[in-house]
Amino acid sequence: FGDNDRLAARVALACGADALLLLSEIDGLYTADPARDPAATRIETVTDFAAIDADTRGRSGLGTGGMEAKLVAARIATKGGIATAIASGRATAPLARFVHTGHGTIFAPAPVARSRKAWLIGRTRTAGRLTVDAGAAAALDGGASLLAAGIVRVEGSFTRGDVVEIAAADGTPLARGLTAYDAPEAAAIAGTRTEAQAAILGYAPRAAVIHRDHMVRA
Repeated sequence: FGDNDRLAARVALACGADALLLLSEIDGLYTADPARDPAATRIETVTDFAAIDADTRGRSGLGTGGMEAKLVAARIATKGGIATAIASGRATAPLARFVHTGHGTIFAPAPVARSRKAWLIGRTRTAGRLTVDAGAAAALDGGASLLAAGIVRVEGSFTRGDVVEIAAADGTPLARGLTAYDAPEAAAIAGTRTEAQAAILGYAPRAAVIHRDHMVRA
């Protein structure tokens, strides 16, 4: 699992929790290290991870209280529709304190994912990897399914219905999802258009290698 914060997020997903509270050495996410920068301010609410990435990634204060790991955990939980908060664990009765004051950083949950997508978010291991070209990566970013034509490499020994990772050409994880093909079939049709796949497979091809309804973004 990597660390207790990510473990907590995955347990929250597994049990269908409404909220997740992560206790830290400091009372939330700051714009910089509050021990070093008197101008640092606590971020009360996060609705967009891209925005806090731009403001806080790489700053020295982010490591305090294991904040990097807590941000990863918050991403996992909020993608599954679970409201998440980071608060101080050093205060007396920290849980009661947070419930009564709300003092910390709250991460707003994404719209509740369907149960299959929440399960995909919580998966720690994948059975293989499908590397895609730039066109396919852009299509995925727009919410499309993964078609065989965009696949440039197939790795792993997986069967239909397994969870596989989708990655860009440079190895960056893009998404994960349930594959509609076994690994040898996926490799055989990689880079081909739909009209050519029946002759290769010996049967009518499926709508996509990974349908968008069976996929979650990384």
